[in-house]
Amino acid sequence: MKVLVRVLRMPAVAGLAAGWLAFCLLVWSYGASPREMAALLLEGTWGTSYGAGQVLFKATPLLFTGLAVDLALRAGLFNIGAEGQLAVASLAAGVVGSRLPAGTPALVALPVTIAAAMIAGAAWAAVPALLKGRFGAHEVISTIMMNRVADGVVGLLVASGLALTGTVRTADVVAGARVPRLEVLVPAFRGSAASFAIVFALVATALIMLAHRRTRVGREIGLIGMNARAMSAEKVPVRRRLEQALIASGALAGAASLGTVLGYKGYFEEGLGAGAGFGGVAVALLGRGRLGGLVLAALLFGTLQQGGLALNAHVPKELMEVLQGVVICAVALADARLRGAVADAVTRPLRKARATPGGAGT
Repeated sequence: MKVLVRVLRMPAVAGLAAGWLAFCLLVWSYGASPREMAALLLEGTWGTSYGAGQVLFKATPLLFTGLAVDLALRAGLFNIGAEGQLAVASLAAGVVGSRLPAGTPALVALPVTIAAAMIAGAAWAAVPALLKGRFGAHEVISTIMMNRVADGVVGLLVASGLALTGTVRTADVVAGARVPRLEVLVPAFRGSAASFAIVFALVATALIMLAHRRTRVGREIGLIGMNARAMSAEKVPVRRRLEQALIASGALAGAASLGTVLGYKGYFEEGLGAGAGFGGVAVALLGRGRLGGLVLAALLFGTLQQGGLALNAHVPKELMEVLQGVVICAVALADARLRGAVADAVTRPLRKARATPGGAGT
């Protein structure tokens, strides 16, 4: 019984359980069999090498943005602006990558393009960071505002000459700025959009997790998230660390353009990568600040996104977006009020049995 209670207290388990229940109910409401749809979902994702490659492709930007949101959460900040940060960074990657000399080697072109994207994402996050640090403005409001501003700025810049004439896309980035597809190393992934950007994402996640434990700044950011007032009393520069955390979060969100602009299209176009920023919030909440948790959460939501396409002939693919929302809500509830309520509901019969004369334990 105690083991069951401990399992139910795990937010990830609650999220997955709620997601599965919602999947069954929604599929059933469309007149389809949940068992058959689940089998079809698995077949269209991990059942083939192409499907698995597509899952990895969709999980790549989610892992970057999930890592970005997680970094901010450790400092007690909620970065809802990863969507806008990624949009601005993707445009920067497309413009810089396409304007490099054609013969620029990969050892120069790729780092320069990635740096441009991360700087753009960091710069976009710097506005809410400074508003938070200097004026105490709530980062949720300011980052949401910057998302809307990013939509307008990106559209304006694309229409003002950064795009090819008559299109909403930039020119192709130079060959040296492209991230190779995974099919180069694993022929089974041929035809899928999976690229070595997933390797960059995994390495970045491992390094950031290590930095949280092994560096002074990383530890201070985590402690500030637990108790900023106590850290201020210990002479830790709380305001500066909050600003640094949010700016670094924006840079990581910008790095997600590795999987979309540089690893997939080879150019930027309006709408490329849309939704990955908000999806990163789900990944961060489900990942619970752990390396394995973030990776598995990104793969889960990547599977749902690809699975929606596999099921689209039977149920609307938007059903998977509903499931993501259900998982997020379940995780949030399980982390607070629902956790205690479920534990009480499970243990109450046992307590009553022990309290009753002749009952269990007497």
